Amino acid sequence: MPTFDEVLEEVGGFGLYQKLTFFLVCLPSAVFSYLYVGFVFLAVTPDHWCKSPGVTELRDKCNWSLEQQKNYTLPVGQSSSSSYSQCERYDLDWNSSSGSCDNPLLIIQNGSRDLPLTTCQDGWVFENGSSSSIVTEFELVCADAWKVDLTQACLNLGFMLGSILMGYAADMFGRKLSFLFATFVTSVLGLGASFLPNYTWFLIFRTLQGLFSKGSWLCTYVFITELVGLQYRRTVGILYQVCYSTGMMLLSAVAYLIPDWRNLQLATSIPSFLFLTYYWLIPESPRWMLSQKKNTEAMTVIQKMAKMNGKSLSKKIETVEECSEDLDSPSFVDLVRTPQIRKHTLILMFNWFASALVYQGLVMRLGTMGGNIYLDFFISGAVEIPAAILILLSIERIGRRLPFAAGGLLSGSSCLIAAFIPEHISWLATAIAFVGKLGITISFEMVVFVNAELYPTFIRNLGVSVCSSLCDVGGIAAPFIVYRLAGIWMGLPLVVLGVIGLIAGGLVLLLPETKGLTLPDTIEDVENIRQQKKKIPKTSYQQVVLYSADVKDPASVKLVVEA
Repeated sequence: MPTFDEVLEEVGGFGLYQKLTFFLVCLPSAVFSYLYVGFVFLAVTPDHWCKSPGVTELRDKCNWSLEQQKNYTLPVGQSSSSSYSQCERYDLDWNSSSGSCDNPLLIIQNGSRDLPLTTCQDGWVFENGSSSSIVTEFELVCADAWKVDLTQACLNLGFMLGSILMGYAADMFGRKLSFLFATFVTSVLGLGASFLPNYTWFLIFRTLQGLFSKGSWLCTYVFITELVGLQYRRTVGILYQVCYSTGMMLLSAVAYLIPDWRNLQLATSIPSFLFLTYYWLIPESPRWMLSQKKNTEAMTVIQKMAKMNGKSLSKKIETVEECSEDLDSPSFVDLVRTPQIRKHTLILMFNWFASALVYQGLVMRLGTMGGNIYLDFFISGAVEIPAAILILLSIERIGRRLPFAAGGLLSGSSCLIAAFIPEHISWLATAIAFVGKLGITISFEMVVFVNAELYPTFIRNLGVSVCSSLCDVGGIAAPFIVYRLAGIWMGLPLVVLGVIGLIAGGLVLLLPETKGLTLPDTIEDVENIRQQKKKIPKTSYQQVVLYSADVKDPASVKLVVEA
């Protein structure tokens, strides 16, 4: 019997129908970048210092500049990031002090240089002209600075749990329905987050957004790879992630124009409601419908696809052959039940973890260099475009496995080299770290579509979702590795990232090559994947014919091979 990939060749592997659908699903991918990495704009931490009673009045009275106010009223800082303390103030009420306008501390000290200090009991003053963020509004600095990290940790925890939940739902109820439901919930939560009164509610809403948003992104990724011919899967898979990178670059411009975090939250949440119109604009995955024995519905999508693509289907179709795997529902056990799928699951899980850990770790390390946040964020998105170009130019010539492995090995070796470069030539370490980021971006983009190619249809979405959940574990671990280990030795985080990158790249070499193979439909297909022919004979596409045996009985419509 013909495979669905063979049918796609007859109706058009990447015709007008698929191109329009691909364009539509790329828009949610671009918007998802706001939720995944846009927190950098929501949690901008400007220069700040303790609010002291009476300082504002004294400044107005003495006509001080801001720098004079800091020099006269703030204690010296203990960190290299600021010349004055950001978390302590003098234990004084300047309203009742006897200080003068020239240098009030000299009179107050009266020969003593050890004035008592206290914490910022009256709050903080944030630098004038700084962007409004959750840090400035909820005062998440000093002793409460850990709450910013907690917000990101909870978001990634939501990503992890939601990827599994939505992956299971997509294999049970369909790619389209799961995407629409997740999009609606995420949009409502994003809109509500713009009006939250305190940090606790913000934390709850961010966690719930994570629970649904990433699963929605994965649903559309799996959907579009199932809708195109095998020779186009790698192109749409990579370009789908390029749309995410493009969204990052556009986000920097939006955040620059809308610096207030609540308005930015509104501006990036409202467009998501437009994606609910996809109920009428995109189909359900016909490959999934065949796996669920929904022959009539699958045939309807195929006919629409052929009509829009300008293809004439043969008139000898009798039935649509569904997946031969007789399973009631996808199960987590299926991901480890057989030897090959078990090996794929373990290797892919580690690579998802390593890709996220090294990628985010390098971004965090480069972000400590300071500079223009909007320009830096734009560059961080733009640098991912060359990685996509390299993948598109290489994987059909070389295959999937070697570029995938090379990305991990390149990032790992770059991190190790950068860790031991002397501080006086730090520019070289930075340049090598950029090479490492290029390498891990290649790995990150490769793991997504290789993951989809190594699982049968009935557990494909579940397999991608379960493996990708380790990505969020890496996202949670990254800040602890970057910032905590740096206290021991500045190069230690790079050593850890380098070792993990090298291990991940080496494990990829144990995976089978999927270049030119059809998407597997059954567990048996995966277990025998190394014996599968690399190319489907061209004549087999010409043998696929369509025939309506009885137009009064749509269920009798099938796909057959002409004798």
